Amino acid sequence: MPTNLPRFGEFVALIAMLTSLTALAIDAMLPALVTIGRELGVQHDNDAQLILTTLFLGLALGQVFFGPLSDATGRKPLMYVGLGIFMLGSLLSMFAQDFSHMLIGRFLQGVGASAPRVLTMALVRDCYSGRAMARVMSFTMSIFILVPMIAPSLGQGILLVAGWRSIFTLFFVLALSVALWFWWRMPETLPAAKRRAFNFREFWQGLKEVISNRTSMTYTLTTGIVFGAFLGYLSSAQQILQIQYGLGERFPLYFALLALAIGGASLLNAKLVMRYGMHWISKRALLLFTLLSGAFWLATYSSAGHPALPLLMAYFMLAFLALGMLFGNLNALAMEPLGHIAGIGASVIGSLSTLMAIPLGTFVGQAYDGTILPLISGFLIFGVAATVALFSQRKPA
Repeated sequence: MPTNLPRFGEFVALIAMLTSLTALAIDAMLPALVTIGRELGVQHDNDAQLILTTLFLGLALGQVFFGPLSDATGRKPLMYVGLGIFMLGSLLSMFAQDFSHMLIGRFLQGVGASAPRVLTMALVRDCYSGRAMARVMSFTMSIFILVPMIAPSLGQGILLVAGWRSIFTLFFVLALSVALWFWWRMPETLPAAKRRAFNFREFWQGLKEVISNRTSMTYTLTTGIVFGAFLGYLSSAQQILQIQYGLGERFPLYFALLALAIGGASLLNAKLVMRYGMHWISKRALLLFTLLSGAFWLATYSSAGHPALPLLMAYFMLAFLALGMLFGNLNALAMEPLGHIAGIGASVIGSLSTLMAIPLGTFVGQAYDGTILPLISGFLIFGVAATVALFSQRKPA
């Protein structure tokens, strides 16, 4: 562990801010999706969801490069490259005159955001291991979750006052600010003696090692399925809450309430994980999510896809409480056997889980038909599949 790291609180805050760029780029856009889609000429309201999923595509593909390269160059140089690409994508989207140019900008934002996403995982793995690593990730998630709580309200306010293009100005300014903070306070966490020369043969060997590790791949598969369910929610949340349930400008408040459930779960997990372990908690959280989804599917079907809003919110709160217990633990479990190749490991795990989640979440989002039945059906099916995958893995030693 480097001796000149920032204190624990600042370390967690900086890591959280770096990872939060992705959440901000997603959630601040939600209130503006319909406006952007109509102004840039989409043919169907569901097509505006591509503003979200295109970013995830860039996120998945970018991780393939940043992780392995960081094992050769160190973490800091590539962090700056990624943040620069993110700022370029923000500028392209800001000045887009048609939907295709918007999607190009969003793809570049995703590629750029993949650097902090994968490099922070590797950076944390450089400095911590085991349950202490899970504790750092859980505290990071608790701060990180504040962004989804405030981002839609922030986006809504900017949309009303200055228009949707100014949201991308915010992305640019924040990325520049966090880049300066990272440069000023964070040392290089991968010393030269531990770096691996990058070449295709080294990359291929590392890739095969990660993919052949049954433990890491089981947790990666489970993460991808769970993330697919959540991506389906993100893709259709604005249409469900703002339009179907008529919340209008109150949508950010309800979205923030649901984000609070995930944040609260992360804080709870930070306390429980040191006592019970990541695998024990993950199995029970996934069972809770799946059983809840099965019960609520029956309620949704009996109400023709439009249950009462209080019932819907209660279900979402409990389901996201379970999801909040899963995200940090599953990633930490997948990374645990890969400390000696943390860069490639984080790259492959992040890329594969996201590439699995994109088609799953996109399918659920595009299936939106004015009711929540497609979303709850997706939650139930994905919950069952993830449960089967997770329960096939033995508890780590």
